[in-house]
Amino acid sequence: MHIESILLIVLLGLNIIFAAAVVFFERKDASSSWAWLLVLNFIPVLGFVLYLLTGQNLTRYRLFQWKDRKKLGLEERIEAQLAQLQSNRTPFHNKVTENSQDMIYMNLKQNGALLTEDNEVEIITDGTDKFQRLLDDIEAAQDHVHVQYYIYRGDRLGKRIRDTLIRKAKEGIKVRLLYDALGSRRVSNRFFKELREAGGLVEVFFPSKFSLINLRMNYRNHRKMVIIDGNLGYTGGFNVGDEYLGLNSKFGYWRDTHLRITGNAVHALQTRFLLDWNEASKQHDTPYVPEHFPHIEGTGTIAMQIVSSGPDAETEHIKNSYLKMINGAKHSILIQTPYFIPDASVFEAIRLACLSGIDVRIMIPNKPDHAFVYWATLSYIGELLKVGAKAFVYDNGFIHAKTLIIDSMVASVGTANIDYRSFRLNFEVNAFMYDETIATALVHTFEHDLLVSRELTMEEYNKRSIKIRFKEAISRLLSPIL
Repeated sequence: MHIESILLIVLLGLNIIFAAAVVFFERKDASSSWAWLLVLNFIPVLGFVLYLLTGQNLTRYRLFQWKDRKKLGLEERIEAQLAQLQSNRTPFHNKVTENSQDMIYMNLKQNGALLTEDNEVEIITDGTDKFQRLLDDIEAAQDHVHVQYYIYRGDRLGKRIRDTLIRKAKEGIKVRLLYDALGSRRVSNRFFKELREAGGLVEVFFPSKFSLINLRMNYRNHRKMVIIDGNLGYTGGFNVGDEYLGLNSKFGYWRDTHLRITGNAVHALQTRFLLDWNEASKQHDTPYVPEHFPHIEGTGTIAMQIVSSGPDAETEHIKNSYLKMINGAKHSILIQTPYFIPDASVFEAIRLACLSGIDVRIMIPNKPDHAFVYWATLSYIGELLKVGAKAFVYDNGFIHAKTLIIDSMVASVGTANIDYRSFRLNFEVNAFMYDETIATALVHTFEHDLLVSRELTMEEYNKRSIKIRFKEAISRLLSPIL
Protein backbone atom coordinates (compact mmCIF):
# COMPACT_ATOMS: atom_id res chain seq x y z
CA MET A 1 0.00 0.00 0.00
CA HIS A 2 1.34 3.44 -0.95
CA ILE A 3 2.24 5.91 1.78
CA GLU A 4 -0.36 8.33 0.39
CA SER A 5 -3.11 5.74 0.87
CA ILE A 6 -1.99 5.00 4.43
CA LEU A 7 -1.99 8.70 5.29
CA LEU A 8 -5.44 9.10 3.77
CA ILE A 9 -6.81 6.22 5.85
CA VAL A 10 -5.21 7.64 9.01
CA LEU A 11 -6.64 11.09 8.32
CA LEU A 12 -10.10 9.71 7.66
CA GLY A 13 -9.90 7.65 10.83
CA LEU A 14 -8.87 10.69 12.86
CA ASN A 15 -11.68 12.69 11.32
CA ILE A 16 -14.22 10.05 12.37
CA ILE A 17 -12.85 10.20 15.93
CA PHE A 18 -13.01 14.00 15.92
CA ALA A 19 -16.58 13.93 14.64
CA ALA A 20 -17.57 11.40 17.32
CA ALA A 21 -16.06 13.65 19.97
CA VAL A 22 -18.24 16.54 18.76
CA VAL A 23 -21.43 14.49 18.79
CA PHE A 24 -21.01 12.31 21.85
CA PHE A 25 -18.67 14.05 24.26
CA GLU A 26 -19.29 17.76 23.85
CA ARG A 27 -23.08 17.30 24.00
CA LYS A 28 -23.82 20.34 21.89
CA ASP A 29 -27.30 21.07 20.60
CA ALA A 30 -28.23 19.28 17.38
CA SER A 31 -27.97 22.29 15.05
CA SER A 32 -24.49 23.18 16.28
CA SER A 33 -23.35 19.54 16.08
CA TRP A 34 -24.55 19.24 12.48
CA ALA A 35 -22.80 22.47 11.52
CA TRP A 36 -19.53 21.24 13.00
CA LEU A 37 -19.91 17.84 11.35
CA LEU A 38 -20.31 19.65 8.04
CA VAL A 39 -17.07 21.56 8.63
CA LEU A 40 -15.20 18.43 9.79
CA ASN A 41 -16.24 16.44 6.75
CA PHE A 42 -15.63 19.12 4.14
CA ILE A 43 -12.35 20.30 5.69
CA PRO A 44 -10.77 17.20 7.30
CA VAL A 45 -8.11 17.80 9.99
CA LEU A 46 -8.09 21.56 9.38
CA GLY A 47 -11.73 21.53 10.45
CA PHE A 48 -10.70 19.98 13.76
CA VAL A 49 -8.05 22.67 14.25
CA LEU A 50 -10.84 25.22 13.78
CA TYR A 51 -12.93 23.29 16.28
CA LEU A 52 -10.14 23.40 18.88
CA LEU A 53 -9.93 27.16 18.43
CA THR A 54 -13.64 27.95 18.33
CA GLY A 55 -15.75 24.99 19.45
CA GLN A 56 -14.69 23.97 22.94
CA ASN A 57 -17.32 23.46 25.63
CA LEU A 58 -16.78 25.60 28.74
CA THR A 59 -19.73 24.29 30.75
CA ARG A 60 -17.45 21.71 32.39
CA TYR A 61 -15.40 24.49 34.01
CA ARG A 62 -16.37 26.56 37.02
CA LEU A 63 -14.92 29.88 35.95
CA PHE A 64 -16.38 32.37 38.37
CA GLN A 65 -15.77 31.82 42.06
CA TRP A 66 -16.06 34.47 44.72
CA LYS A 67 -16.10 33.14 48.26
CA ASP A 68 -16.84 36.58 49.67
CA ARG A 69 -20.31 36.64 48.08
CA LYS A 70 -21.67 35.30 51.37
CA LYS A 71 -20.56 38.52 53.06
CA LEU A 72 -22.96 40.41 50.82
CA GLY A 73 -25.85 38.33 52.05
CA LEU A 74 -26.76 37.46 48.45
CA GLU A 75 -27.82 33.90 49.18
CA GLU A 76 -30.10 35.05 52.01
CA ARG A 77 -31.62 37.82 49.91
CA ILE A 78 -32.22 35.48 46.96
CA GLU A 79 -33.91 32.90 49.18
CA ALA A 80 -36.01 35.60 50.84
CA GLN A 81 -37.22 36.96 47.50
CA LEU A 82 -37.98 33.46 46.23
CA ALA A 83 -40.02 32.73 49.35
CA GLN A 84 -41.96 35.98 48.96
CA LEU A 85 -42.73 35.25 45.31
CA GLN A 86 -43.82 31.68 46.05
CA SER A 87 -46.17 32.83 48.83
CA ASN A 88 -47.50 35.84 46.87
CA ARG A 89 -46.27 38.15 49.63
CA THR A 90 -44.12 40.42 47.44
CA PRO A 91 -45.23 44.07 47.73
CA PHE A 92 -44.71 45.04 44.10
CA HIS A 93 -44.50 48.77 43.39
CA ASN A 94 -46.39 48.64 40.11
CA LYS A 95 -48.78 46.41 38.17
CA VAL A 96 -46.28 45.66 35.38
CA THR A 97 -43.84 44.14 37.87
CA GLU A 98 -46.62 42.13 39.50
CA ASN A 99 -47.71 40.76 36.13
CA SER A 100 -44.11 39.76 35.37
CA GLN A 101 -43.49 37.79 38.54
CA ASP A 102 -43.13 34.44 36.74
CA MET A 103 -40.24 35.85 34.69
CA ILE A 104 -38.80 37.53 37.78
CA TYR A 105 -38.93 34.20 39.63
CA MET A 106 -37.19 32.40 36.75
CA ASN A 107 -34.32 34.92 36.64
CA LEU A 108 -34.00 34.88 40.41
CA LYS A 109 -34.03 31.09 40.67
CA GLN A 110 -31.73 30.29 37.76
CA ASN A 111 -29.46 33.33 37.65
CA GLY A 112 -29.59 34.81 41.14
CA ALA A 113 -30.85 38.06 39.60
CA LEU A 114 -32.29 40.04 42.49
CA LEU A 115 -35.25 42.31 41.79
CA THR A 116 -34.68 45.94 42.75
CA GLU A 117 -37.44 48.55 42.42
CA ASP A 118 -35.74 51.81 43.37
CA ASN A 119 -33.79 52.54 40.19
CA GLU A 120 -33.52 55.63 38.02
CA VAL A 121 -32.58 54.98 34.39
CA GLU A 122 -31.38 57.36 31.71
CA ILE A 123 -31.53 56.08 28.11
CA ILE A 124 -28.58 57.23 25.99
CA THR A 125 -28.63 56.64 22.22
CA ASP A 126 -25.83 58.89 20.96
CA GLY A 127 -22.14 58.10 21.40
CA THR A 128 -21.02 61.68 21.97
CA ASP A 129 -23.64 62.09 24.71
CA LYS A 130 -22.79 58.75 26.30
CA PHE A 131 -19.07 59.29 26.58
CA GLN A 132 -19.31 62.91 27.71
CA ARG A 133 -21.73 61.80 30.43
CA LEU A 134 -19.40 58.93 31.37
CA LEU A 135 -16.29 61.14 31.51
CA ASP A 136 -18.09 63.65 33.70
CA ASP A 137 -19.10 60.87 36.09
CA ILE A 138 -15.56 59.45 36.18
CA GLU A 139 -14.21 62.92 36.99
CA ALA A 140 -16.62 63.06 39.95
CA ALA A 141 -15.60 59.64 41.35
CA GLN A 142 -14.75 59.63 45.05
CA ASP A 143 -13.63 56.05 45.73
CA HIS A 144 -13.32 53.78 42.70
CA VAL A 145 -13.94 53.41 38.97
CA HIS A 146 -14.48 49.94 37.46
CA VAL A 147 -14.42 49.81 33.65
CA GLN A 148 -15.12 46.79 31.43
CA TYR A 149 -15.47 46.78 27.63
CA TYR A 150 -15.39 44.14 24.92
CA ILE A 151 -13.69 46.53 22.47
CA TYR A 152 -11.26 49.17 23.68
CA ARG A 153 -9.44 51.09 20.93
CA GLY A 154 -6.22 53.03 21.32
CA ASP A 155 -7.64 55.93 19.30
CA ARG A 156 -8.72 59.44 20.34
CA LEU A 157 -11.67 58.33 22.46
CA GLY A 158 -9.65 55.49 24.01
CA LYS A 159 -6.85 57.92 24.91
CA ARG A 160 -9.30 60.43 26.34
CA ILE A 161 -10.84 57.86 28.67
CA ARG A 162 -7.44 56.41 29.58
CA ASP A 163 -6.02 59.85 30.40
CA THR A 164 -9.04 60.63 32.60
CA LEU A 165 -8.50 57.35 34.45
CA ILE A 166 -4.80 58.20 34.88
CA ARG A 167 -5.70 61.52 36.49
CA LYS A 168 -8.15 59.83 38.86
CA ALA A 169 -5.61 57.13 39.77
CA LYS A 170 -3.09 59.83 40.63
CA GLU A 171 -5.71 61.39 42.91
CA GLY A 172 -5.87 58.11 44.81
CA ILE A 173 -9.05 56.78 43.24
CA LYS A 174 -8.91 53.00 42.79
CA VAL A 175 -9.14 52.28 39.04
CA ARG A 176 -9.67 48.83 37.55
CA LEU A 177 -9.96 48.34 33.80
CA LEU A 178 -10.83 45.02 32.15
CA TYR A 179 -10.99 44.36 28.42
CA ASP A 180 -11.50 41.32 26.22
CA ALA A 181 -8.41 39.84 24.55
CA LEU A 182 -10.03 39.29 21.16
CA GLY A 183 -12.29 42.32 20.97
CA SER A 184 -9.46 44.64 22.01
CA ARG A 185 -6.68 42.85 20.14
CA ARG A 186 -5.62 46.07 18.41
CA VAL A 187 -4.75 47.84 21.65
CA SER A 188 -1.25 47.16 22.95
CA ASN A 189 -0.30 46.40 26.52
CA ARG A 190 2.00 49.43 26.35
CA PHE A 191 -1.03 51.68 25.80
CA PHE A 192 -1.99 51.28 29.48
CA LYS A 193 1.57 51.57 30.87
CA GLU A 194 1.08 55.06 32.32
CA LEU A 195 -2.23 54.04 33.89
CA ARG A 196 -0.50 51.17 35.66
CA GLU A 197 2.33 53.46 36.77
CA ALA A 198 -0.27 55.82 38.24
CA GLY A 199 -1.63 52.97 40.37
CA GLY A 200 -4.45 51.78 38.11
CA LEU A 201 -4.95 48.07 37.51
CA VAL A 202 -5.51 46.63 34.03
CA GLU A 203 -6.46 43.04 33.22
CA VAL A 204 -7.26 41.08 30.05
CA PHE A 205 -10.08 38.52 29.81
CA PHE A 206 -9.02 35.16 28.26
CA PRO A 207 -5.63 36.32 26.97
CA SER A 208 -3.71 34.10 24.60
CA LYS A 209 -1.00 31.90 26.08
CA PHE A 210 0.64 31.76 22.66
CA SER A 211 1.69 34.59 20.36
CA LEU A 212 -0.60 33.72 17.44
CA ILE A 213 -3.14 31.21 18.79
CA ASN A 214 -5.83 31.74 21.39
CA LEU A 215 -7.58 28.48 22.27
CA ARG A 216 -10.44 30.46 23.86
CA MET A 217 -10.86 32.95 21.03
CA ASN A 218 -14.45 31.89 20.41
CA TYR A 219 -15.55 32.76 23.94
CA ARG A 220 -15.68 36.52 24.16
CA ASN A 221 -16.50 38.67 27.13
CA HIS A 222 -18.98 40.87 25.30
CA ARG A 223 -20.06 42.76 28.42
CA LYS A 224 -19.81 46.55 28.64
CA MET A 225 -20.05 47.93 32.16
CA VAL A 226 -18.78 50.87 34.16
CA ILE A 227 -19.42 51.13 37.89
CA ILE A 228 -18.47 54.29 39.79
CA ASP A 229 -18.32 54.40 43.60
CA GLY A 230 -20.68 51.42 43.77
CA ASN A 231 -23.76 53.59 43.27
CA LEU A 232 -23.71 54.52 39.57
CA GLY A 233 -23.57 52.12 36.64
CA TYR A 234 -23.53 52.02 32.86
CA THR A 235 -24.33 49.12 30.55
CA GLY A 236 -25.50 48.66 26.97
CA GLY A 237 -24.11 48.41 23.46
CA PHE A 238 -21.41 51.08 23.19
CA ASN A 239 -17.75 50.01 23.19
CA VAL A 240 -14.78 52.39 23.33
CA GLY A 241 -13.60 53.63 19.95
CA ASP A 242 -13.93 56.53 17.55
CA GLU A 243 -16.44 54.61 15.41
CA TYR A 244 -18.89 54.77 18.33
CA LEU A 245 -18.77 58.54 17.96
CA GLY A 246 -19.70 58.21 14.28
CA LEU A 247 -16.15 58.95 13.10
CA ASN A 248 -15.69 55.83 10.96
CA SER A 249 -16.53 56.48 7.29
CA LYS A 250 -17.47 52.82 6.73
CA PHE A 251 -20.35 52.90 9.24
CA GLY A 252 -21.17 56.59 9.47
CA TYR A 253 -23.39 57.63 12.38
CA TRP A 254 -23.37 54.97 15.12
CA ARG A 255 -26.79 54.39 16.69
CA ASP A 256 -26.68 52.39 19.91
CA THR A 257 -28.56 52.15 23.20
CA HIS A 258 -26.93 52.44 26.61
CA LEU A 259 -28.31 52.85 30.14
CA ARG A 260 -27.08 55.06 32.97
CA ILE A 261 -28.41 53.49 36.18
CA THR A 262 -28.63 54.69 39.76
CA GLY A 263 -30.24 52.57 42.46
CA ASN A 264 -29.64 49.14 43.97
CA ALA A 265 -29.39 47.46 40.56
CA VAL A 266 -25.87 48.93 40.45
CA HIS A 267 -24.83 46.38 43.10
CA ALA A 268 -25.69 43.60 40.65
CA LEU A 269 -23.48 45.21 37.99
CA GLN A 270 -20.72 45.53 40.58
CA THR A 271 -20.99 41.85 41.50
CA ARG A 272 -20.77 40.88 37.84
CA PHE A 273 -17.73 43.08 37.27
CA LEU A 274 -15.86 41.72 40.28
CA LEU A 275 -16.54 38.12 39.27
CA ASP A 276 -15.18 38.84 35.78
CA TRP A 277 -12.25 40.75 37.23
CA ASN A 278 -11.23 37.96 39.58
CA GLU A 279 -11.43 35.41 36.77
CA ALA A 280 -9.10 37.53 34.62
CA SER A 281 -6.74 38.67 37.37
CA LYS A 282 -3.81 36.50 38.42
CA GLN A 283 -2.31 38.90 40.98
CA HIS A 284 -4.95 41.45 41.87
CA ASP A 285 -7.99 39.47 43.03
CA THR A 286 -10.52 41.73 44.70
CA PRO A 287 -12.16 40.50 47.92
CA TYR A 288 -15.33 41.93 49.38
CA VAL A 289 -14.92 45.45 50.73
CA PRO A 290 -17.84 47.60 51.93
CA GLU A 291 -16.78 50.48 49.67
CA HIS A 292 -17.78 48.45 46.62
CA PHE A 293 -21.31 48.02 47.94
CA PRO A 294 -22.30 51.23 49.76
CA HIS A 295 -25.78 51.70 51.11
CA ILE A 296 -28.00 53.15 48.36
CA GLU A 297 -31.15 55.01 49.25
CA GLY A 298 -32.70 54.65 45.81
CA THR A 299 -35.14 57.38 44.84
CA GLY A 300 -36.26 55.87 41.54
CA THR A 301 -39.28 53.71 40.73
CA ILE A 302 -38.02 51.41 37.97
CA ALA A 303 -38.05 47.68 38.72
CA MET A 304 -35.09 45.85 37.25
CA GLN A 305 -33.12 42.62 37.16
CA ILE A 306 -29.52 42.40 35.91
CA VAL A 307 -29.17 39.03 34.16
CA SER A 308 -25.88 37.61 32.91
CA SER A 309 -25.12 34.55 30.81
CA GLY A 310 -22.15 32.81 29.29
CA PRO A 311 -20.78 29.59 27.77
CA ASP A 312 -19.77 28.31 31.22
CA ALA A 313 -23.43 27.81 32.17
CA GLU A 314 -25.76 25.01 31.14
CA THR A 315 -28.72 27.41 31.05
CA GLU A 316 -28.99 30.20 28.47
CA HIS A 317 -30.31 32.75 30.94
CA ILE A 318 -30.71 35.79 28.68
CA LYS A 319 -32.22 33.75 25.86
CA ASN A 320 -34.74 32.25 28.27
CA SER A 321 -35.71 35.75 29.39
CA TYR A 322 -36.19 36.79 25.76
CA LEU A 323 -38.42 33.75 25.28
CA LYS A 324 -40.52 34.58 28.34
CA MET A 325 -41.01 38.12 27.06
CA ILE A 326 -41.91 37.06 23.51
CA ASN A 327 -44.25 34.29 24.62
CA GLY A 328 -45.99 36.70 27.01
CA ALA A 329 -46.64 39.38 24.40
CA LYS A 330 -50.29 40.37 23.83
CA HIS A 331 -50.03 43.32 21.45
CA SER A 332 -46.54 44.21 20.23
CA ILE A 333 -42.94 43.05 19.99
CA LEU A 334 -40.30 45.59 18.99
CA ILE A 335 -36.75 44.38 18.30
CA GLN A 336 -33.59 46.30 17.46
CA THR A 337 -30.51 44.20 16.82
CA PRO A 338 -27.48 44.34 14.54
CA TYR A 339 -27.52 40.54 14.14
CA PHE A 340 -30.70 38.52 13.90
CA ILE A 341 -29.85 34.81 13.91
CA PRO A 342 -32.33 33.28 16.36
CA ASP A 343 -32.12 29.63 17.30
CA ALA A 344 -35.11 27.37 16.67
CA SER A 345 -36.86 28.18 19.96
CA VAL A 346 -36.65 31.96 19.61
CA PHE A 347 -37.49 31.89 15.91
CA GLU A 348 -40.57 29.73 16.50
CA ALA A 349 -41.71 31.98 19.38
CA ILE A 350 -41.53 35.06 17.14
CA ARG A 351 -43.17 33.20 14.27
CA LEU A 352 -46.09 32.12 16.49
CA ALA A 353 -46.46 35.70 17.70
CA CYS A 354 -46.78 36.85 14.08
CA LEU A 355 -49.36 34.16 13.34
CA SER A 356 -51.29 35.25 16.44
CA GLY A 357 -51.75 38.75 15.06
CA ILE A 358 -49.20 40.43 17.33
CA ASP A 359 -47.47 43.48 15.89
CA VAL A 360 -43.89 42.27 15.37
CA ARG A 361 -41.40 44.85 14.12
CA ILE A 362 -37.68 44.18 13.70
CA MET A 363 -35.06 46.81 12.90
CA ILE A 364 -31.66 45.80 11.47
CA PRO A 365 -28.70 47.69 9.94
CA ASN A 366 -28.46 48.55 6.23
CA LYS A 367 -24.90 47.27 5.98
CA PRO A 368 -22.90 44.37 7.41
CA ASP A 369 -19.98 44.58 9.78
CA HIS A 370 -19.76 40.77 9.48
CA ALA A 371 -20.80 39.56 6.03
CA PHE A 372 -21.88 35.96 6.79
CA VAL A 373 -23.86 37.14 9.81
CA TYR A 374 -25.64 39.75 7.71
CA TRP A 375 -26.68 37.28 5.01
CA ALA A 376 -27.94 34.86 7.66
CA THR A 377 -29.91 37.73 9.24
CA LEU A 378 -31.66 38.45 5.93
CA SER A 379 -32.53 34.78 5.57
CA TYR A 380 -34.36 34.69 8.92
CA ILE A 381 -36.01 38.06 8.28
CA GLY A 382 -37.35 36.77 4.96
CA GLU A 383 -39.08 33.84 6.64
CA LEU A 384 -40.76 36.08 9.20
CA LEU A 385 -41.96 38.49 6.51
CA LYS A 386 -44.01 35.58 5.12
CA VAL A 387 -46.01 35.31 8.37
CA GLY A 388 -46.68 39.00 8.89
CA ALA A 389 -43.64 40.47 10.63
CA LYS A 390 -42.50 43.92 9.56
CA ALA A 391 -38.80 44.56 9.00
CA PHE A 392 -37.09 47.92 8.85
CA VAL A 393 -33.60 48.73 7.61
CA TYR A 394 -31.90 51.57 9.47
CA ASP A 395 -30.47 53.97 6.87
CA ASN A 396 -28.92 56.68 9.04
CA GLY A 397 -25.61 54.90 9.59
CA PHE A 398 -25.21 51.69 11.60
CA ILE A 399 -27.60 50.51 14.31
CA HIS A 400 -25.98 48.42 17.05
CA ALA A 401 -28.71 48.63 19.72
CA LYS A 402 -29.80 45.46 21.50
CA THR A 403 -33.36 46.28 22.54
CA LEU A 404 -36.49 44.19 23.07
CA ILE A 405 -39.79 45.83 24.10
CA ILE A 406 -43.01 43.94 24.82
CA ASP A 407 -46.44 45.63 24.88
CA SER A 408 -44.83 48.95 25.92
CA MET A 409 -44.54 47.41 29.39
CA VAL A 410 -41.44 45.21 29.73
CA ALA A 411 -38.10 45.95 28.09
CA SER A 412 -34.57 44.66 27.85
CA VAL A 413 -31.42 46.61 27.00
CA GLY A 414 -27.95 45.17 27.24
CA THR A 415 -25.09 43.56 25.39
CA ALA A 416 -26.79 40.43 23.99
CA ASN A 417 -27.85 40.26 20.35
CA ILE A 418 -30.50 37.86 19.09
CA ASP A 419 -28.11 35.26 17.76
CA TYR A 420 -26.44 31.96 18.63
CA ARG A 421 -23.23 33.69 19.67
CA SER A 422 -24.87 35.86 22.31
CA PHE A 423 -27.04 32.99 23.54
CA ARG A 424 -24.30 30.35 23.85
CA LEU A 425 -20.78 31.62 23.22
CA ASN A 426 -20.41 35.13 24.60
CA PHE A 427 -20.38 36.37 28.18
CA GLU A 428 -23.26 38.88 28.20
CA VAL A 429 -25.24 41.08 30.59
CA ASN A 430 -28.71 42.61 30.15
CA ALA A 431 -30.99 44.84 32.19
CA PHE A 432 -34.60 43.61 32.23
CA MET A 433 -36.96 46.42 33.22
CA TYR A 434 -40.55 46.05 34.36
CA ASP A 435 -41.87 49.57 33.98
CA GLU A 436 -44.32 51.21 31.59
CA THR A 437 -42.53 54.58 31.65
CA ILE A 438 -39.12 53.27 30.59
CA ALA A 439 -40.66 50.83 28.07
CA THR A 440 -42.70 53.65 26.51
CA ALA A 441 -39.57 55.81 26.25
CA LEU A 442 -37.84 53.00 24.39
CA VAL A 443 -40.86 52.66 22.08
CA HIS A 444 -40.58 56.38 21.28
CA THR A 445 -36.89 55.84 20.49
CA PHE A 446 -37.85 52.99 18.13
CA GLU A 447 -40.45 55.17 16.42
CA HIS A 448 -37.94 58.00 16.05
CA ASP A 449 -35.55 55.56 14.34
CA LEU A 450 -38.34 54.60 11.93
CA LEU A 451 -38.13 58.13 10.50
CA VAL A 452 -34.68 57.30 9.11
CA SER A 453 -35.43 53.69 8.17
CA ARG A 454 -37.08 52.01 5.21
CA GLU A 455 -39.39 49.04 5.33
CA LEU A 456 -38.12 45.81 3.79
CA THR A 457 -41.21 44.37 2.15
CA MET A 458 -41.80 40.84 0.94
CA GLU A 459 -41.90 42.15 -2.61
CA GLU A 460 -38.49 43.78 -2.27
CA TYR A 461 -37.03 40.73 -0.50
CA ASN A 462 -38.15 38.44 -3.34
CA LYS A 463 -36.23 40.56 -5.86
CA ARG A 464 -32.81 39.63 -4.42
CA SER A 465 -30.36 38.12 -6.90
CA ILE A 466 -29.32 34.48 -7.22
CA LYS A 467 -25.92 35.46 -5.81
CA ILE A 468 -27.48 36.88 -2.65
CA ARG A 469 -29.79 33.87 -2.29
CA PHE A 470 -26.71 31.60 -2.45
CA LYS A 471 -24.93 33.68 0.21
CA GLU A 472 -28.01 33.48 2.42
CA ALA A 473 -28.23 29.70 2.03
CA ILE A 474 -24.58 29.11 2.98
CA SER A 475 -24.69 31.57 5.86
CA ARG A 476 -27.94 30.07 7.17
CA LEU A 477 -26.37 26.61 7.11
CA LEU A 478 -23.38 27.82 9.16
CA SER A 479 -25.38 30.12 11.44
CA PRO A 480 -25.12 27.89 14.56
CA ILE A 481 -21.33 28.37 14.61
CA LEU A 482 -20.99 31.92 13.25
